[in-house]
Amino acid sequence: MEHTLSSKRIYEGRILNLRVDEVEVSRNGRHARREVVEHGEAVAILARDSEGCFLFVRQYRYPIASELLEIPAGIMEAGETPVQSAARELREETGYRAEQWTHLSSIWTTPGFSNEKIYLFFAEKLVWDPLSPDEDEDISLTHLTEDEARALFLRSEAQDAKTLAALGWYFASKA
Repeated sequence: MEHTLSSKRIYEGRILNLRVDEVEVSRNGRHARREVVEHGEAVAILARDSEGCFLFVRQYRYPIASELLEIPAGIMEAGETPVQSAARELREETGYRAEQWTHLSSIWTTPGFSNEKIYLFFAEKLVWDPLSPDEDEDISLTHLTEDEARALFLRSEAQDAKTLAALGWYFASKA
């Protein structure tokens, strides 16, 4: 356990804040600096349509200067429950509403420097019912068969953690 000695907020942004804390390490009493990215809770959805295909979005991710194929996801808005947020994000990013929801798990994305928590959901019984997408997103919808999704999961190339976690849950639950 570590004891916080001081905390200073360095940056406040729209989706994250950055703070630097000075802590005392309980094991040896030494002082250390901890840089913390504060990020709101988020949701991610592994959605499967009536043909058994999974809905993915292709989106350019500026920090890595590359497009990723990933499951729909987004930051929770004030007052939303995780499932309400997931339902909204699925409609905004794919145009589909799900009639059946299963909470899979929750993950800490990078607990070494961030407090971001993502609630993972599995969505089925999809119905076309679009919402307007966020204005700052440029995404395209892709449907992958189960075999294509498995191949994506097994690729030995960098992928995003939330997609790997959700696909890992899905394929492990089928074993």
